[in-house]
Amino acid sequence: MNASLSGRRKVAIVGAGAVGATFAYALAQSGLADEIVLIDRNEDLARGQALDLAHGQPFCPPVSIRAGAPSDYADARLIVLTAGIAQRPGETRLQLMQKNAAVVRAVVADILAQNSSAVLLVVTNPVDVMTYVALEATGWERGRVIGSGTVLDSARLRHLLSTHCGVDSHNVHGYVLGEHGDTEFVAWSMTHVAGMQMEALCPVCGRCADWGAERDRIQQAVRDSAYHIIDYKGATSYAVGLALVRIAGAILRGQNSVLTVSTLLKGEFGLRDVCLSVPCLVSIHGVERIIESTLPEREQTALFASAAVLQEAIKELGLAQ
Repeated sequence: MNASLSGRRKVAIVGAGAVGATFAYALAQSGLADEIVLIDRNEDLARGQALDLAHGQPFCPPVSIRAGAPSDYADARLIVLTAGIAQRPGETRLQLMQKNAAVVRAVVADILAQNSSAVLLVVTNPVDVMTYVALEATGWERGRVIGSGTVLDSARLRHLLSTHCGVDSHNVHGYVLGEHGDTEFVAWSMTHVAGMQMEALCPVCGRCADWGAERDRIQQAVRDSAYHIIDYKGATSYAVGLALVRIAGAILRGQNSVLTVSTLLKGEFGLRDVCLSVPCLVSIHGVERIIESTLPEREQTALFASAAVLQEAIKELGLAQ
């Protein structure tokens, strides 16, 4: 039965490695999904992860957890693509491009063969380029193929500002825009605590002597977060798993959440033919609309610079129109 008709919240996770399994673990505890299916070329890995997770079902909301196959795409409500070559120490996300584009295209071919009506959420890095690859390969409307984008980076920003300001991270609001990578930037014009912009709050809060320098330090720390974690333990998994639960919840529950997922721009913010992160309204069909605002000149310039890097990467794959 078509997923949109069945009403069953089935999530197919492609890739049972660190990110896929951690997402499945967090998703199982959230109560968002009725069924979680792990799919991996290494079938034994998928079976092992599913069995390990299933043994924890008595401690979770009711949910079916099992290993699956491409046939499970047919009635999935959401397909989350985490499969791909992992980022290695010292390697940028864009260096993963050629290898992971082949992985994404192979998975998309299986999805199309099942005539799936799911929303496709791409996590494989470099996520903005891989979102473009997946969108081109599916031929679907742009809102239905989205990337995890800078949802995690925005959470990292909120954590760092929470620590800096001594304020609960739930009360810090802000967005990281652009590439999920080295050219991402903090939209300080959209960052605030209790309705007060950081640019106005920090100079008078007394917690730092030089807000300009602190602002630059925080932005760089957000950019470098993944590299530090990869250097320490080899891969990121926990926070990205939780970020994916947040995106999944917006889709499965139709929450109309504003999230900085990666999506194809068609003139918004003065950009075309590139996938990157901007504030989007995310709900049952994926990206329902892009929330376009007027950015200050400095931030608009940073967004253009980020887009230029991604567009060059897209050209290297031979996909630019």
